[in-house]
Amino acid sequence: MDSAWLESATAWIAAHPIAAGVVIFLIAFCDALIILGIAVPALPLLFAVGTLVGLGHINGPYALVCATLGAFAGDALSYWVGYRWGPQLRQRWPFSKYPQWIDRGENLFHRHGSKSIVIARFVGAVRPFVPAIAGMLRMPMRRYALPSLFACVTWSALFLAPGWVLGASYDAVAAVADRLAVVLGALLIAVAAVWAGVLYTWRWFANHADQMLARALRWTRAHPRLGRYAAALIDPNRPESASLVMLAVCLLAISWIWFTLLATLLASGGPLQIDHTVHEFMWTLRNPLADRLMAALACLGDPMVLAPASIAVLAYLAWRRRWMAAAHWVAAIVFGLALTSLLEWAIDMPRPPTAPAGFGFPSVAVTMTTIVFGFFAVLIARELPGRQRVWPYLLAGVVTTLVGFARLYLGAHWPSDLIGGTLFGIFWLLALGIAYRRHVARSFWMRPLAWLFYTVFAIAALWHAPRAADPLLAKFASATPTATLDAQRWWRGDWATLPAQRNERDARRRWPLDLQVAGPLPPLRATLEAAGWRVQPQAGWLATIALLDDDTPPRDQVVLPATLDAQAESLLMLRDGPTPDVQYALRLWPAPAVLSDGTPLWIGTTQTLKLNKPFGAAALWLPQPDDGAAHAQVRRALVGFVTVQQAHPKNGVEVLRLRSQYSGPQAEQ
Repeated sequence: MDSAWLESATAWIAAHPIAAGVVIFLIAFCDALIILGIAVPALPLLFAVGTLVGLGHINGPYALVCATLGAFAGDALSYWVGYRWGPQLRQRWPFSKYPQWIDRGENLFHRHGSKSIVIARFVGAVRPFVPAIAGMLRMPMRRYALPSLFACVTWSALFLAPGWVLGASYDAVAAVADRLAVVLGALLIAVAAVWAGVLYTWRWFANHADQMLARALRWTRAHPRLGRYAAALIDPNRPESASLVMLAVCLLAISWIWFTLLATLLASGGPLQIDHTVHEFMWTLRNPLADRLMAALACLGDPMVLAPASIAVLAYLAWRRRWMAAAHWVAAIVFGLALTSLLEWAIDMPRPPTAPAGFGFPSVAVTMTTIVFGFFAVLIARELPGRQRVWPYLLAGVVTTLVGFARLYLGAHWPSDLIGGTLFGIFWLLALGIAYRRHVARSFWMRPLAWLFYTVFAIAALWHAPRAADPLLAKFASATPTATLDAQRWWRGDWATLPAQRNERDARRRWPLDLQVAGPLPPLRATLEAAGWRVQPQAGWLATIALLDDDTPPRDQVVLPATLDAQAESLLMLRDGPTPDVQYALRLWPAPAVLSDGTPLWIGTTQTLKLNKPFGAAALWLPQPDDGAAHAQVRRALVGFVTVQQAHPKNGVEVLRLRSQYSGPQAEQ
């Protein structure tokens, strides 16, 4: 939200509010135009516009009107093109080369009539063509205009609404859950990208398989010596020939990409610059709520989850006496694991600084997840009817993405480790897939096997992930500070070398760090509890979801955790404020330094929190601008400790420092 381009865009929009409406009009207009609408990414653009509306940079009704008029004008122009050219449009480029563009819209129009004008508004593949088809079929303008206007209004509102809601609630949510929102958003984007990549790749091959097979047959006739080897795969009398060609082409492409990646890594002598950039970015997103979720997802690639599902498949194939399928299944898993382990041993690639031993190139967990789910898709896909054949591959892509993203978030691997593991897994399953499809022609009922595999995997994951999450997180805990401060020098002046505020890009989240503590926390905690403060345990997912309950009293609504340099709070204490919707908070984290005598050092912030309900959907305790009230409450409660208060030289904030293991009269400065 605070990147340079967005700041420039919002500044431009604030200075040119009318021109912003013209831009919105053009986005919707171009998206509705015949042919051009295929290439215009209207959804992300209007999402961004809606976000700017929610943030208050664009007037909402004005943006809605501009988007509606742009979409209506684009549809009207497409309608005119279809009315003007009529059936001759099919003979014009590019429809003469891609007749399916018109066929899809025409089929929709014949099935639903004028309703298709509304339906097509929300279906990207046919949206730019249905108005033109309405013109081709000479639909009267009066009959066309009303549903078109209704569709444009509804489309504009629905496409702007998600960003609008996000923008309006951003200030509230970002104050306490910004990292969590970014992590979840990035995960959804990654899953959506893989889903779209698998789906459209499958559809492209399905639409072009016959052409590729014909070209391959011509090539074998033109090159009889080499062609005799390829002819074994593309026998036109075998119904599997098209699938074999698809697998072979994918195998060649994946092989080239994988060896190119490996050569690049070996030539650079280590991880690429993008590996370091992504790793550092992911490390900045660490937060307690996302940590447990990512640890659980990372465990999906563990042997304790994949092995039961693999054994169940092997047992079923043996029971059904499908020995060839069982042999290929064993070969895919056993040799895949052996080859991946051999590569990891042979390629000495430096690990990320956050990764313990056992995590290298390529990622074994990601590779084996790709192989297990991918080869299982090869086993069952051909037994499914038509378009349903893509579903096993989609599930394989989603599960592999979840495992890979989670391990990237935890810092277990470089991105190149995950990409290399995925590509190697695809390479191996394609090679086995070609062998299996080439030698096994018999089909059998795969639906029971599919239910067995996915059910066993889900049960194993639900049993293993909660038990393995905490041990896995312990391996990837934040590194201990390397800076050391002399205890006496810290007390006298080196305390000013510690951060004065949180290191955040958004100025609203750069909370001042106005408390430093040397010593154990239990004495501090006991003293504050005696003064009316209470400890809140770190909020988990159940407590976070409970924020949606409007009937929960404000005092029972949890305060969401916050991080400092990717570390979760070690202590969060709360105290009632003057009104039910106000309370004071004290947050303490491990300091980014240690004292030379071994005394633990902590750094924290005091805050005044106010209950906020963005859109009335959830209750959030949000930090307010610092008024010193919370700091004064803490200082009064800790009067029995050795304390000193001074202004931090970096920002002028009064910092209270104390020694929690001593009590008695106040120390001299």
